[in-house]
Amino acid sequence: MPDKRTSKATQTRATIVDAAMTLFRAGGYDATTMRAIADEAGVSLGNAYYYFSGKEELVQAFYDQIQVEHAAAAESAYATPVFAERLRAVMESFIDVAEPFHDFGGQFFSNAADPRSPLSPFSEESAPAREASTALMRRAVEGSDLRVAPALREELPDLLWLLHMGVVLFWVYDDSAGQRRTRTLVAGLVPIVDRSIRLTRLPLVRGLVDDGLGLVRQLRGA
Repeated sequence: MPDKRTSKATQTRATIVDAAMTLFRAGGYDATTMRAIADEAGVSLGNAYYYFSGKEELVQAFYDQIQVEHAAAAESAYATPVFAERLRAVMESFIDVAEPFHDFGGQFFSNAADPRSPLSPFSEESAPAREASTALMRRAVEGSDLRVAPALREELPDLLWLLHMGVVLFWVYDDSAGQRRTRTLVAGLVPIVDRSIRLTRLPLVRGLVDDGLGLVRQLRGA
């Protein structure tokens, strides 16, 4: 049996993922079969199934691949201590990395939107990609010029990830050239988010924030 940890195995996995993405973009997720993916990758069907249990696991590998590329593209965002600049750079770098896959994103969204689907960004199967994305938001907060209450700081990366998911949903439906409207959304949204977070230090707002965080914890526990 091939060892998934060897460089050859890593290359084979990457080849299969690339073949799947090519076919998903060309013919759609539902119409693409594992046999077609194996043929496109130049491997046997059995070998394809050795590395991936099915199309859903291939999409998860794609999620992981995108997160690695996003992390690399976002690295320069942390050179500045200004939170708003960090957040904007992190969000815009995702648009840059994901742009070649925009058509594919629209094709499989109907599957990912199903909360019971493993392809959902909220599913257990998507946890590694979700945690990697949240980690980028955490880095944007840590060491920045943002000053907020400890309780909010703890929850902020997860809340920013949810915001990011909203932007991704907008991006999926954005048919403007280079997803220009999504970039405009990010440019206008980030200053609003930045100012809103800083307002939480005001006594009149702090109580509302505490109530909101309490609700978040309650929902998470439920």
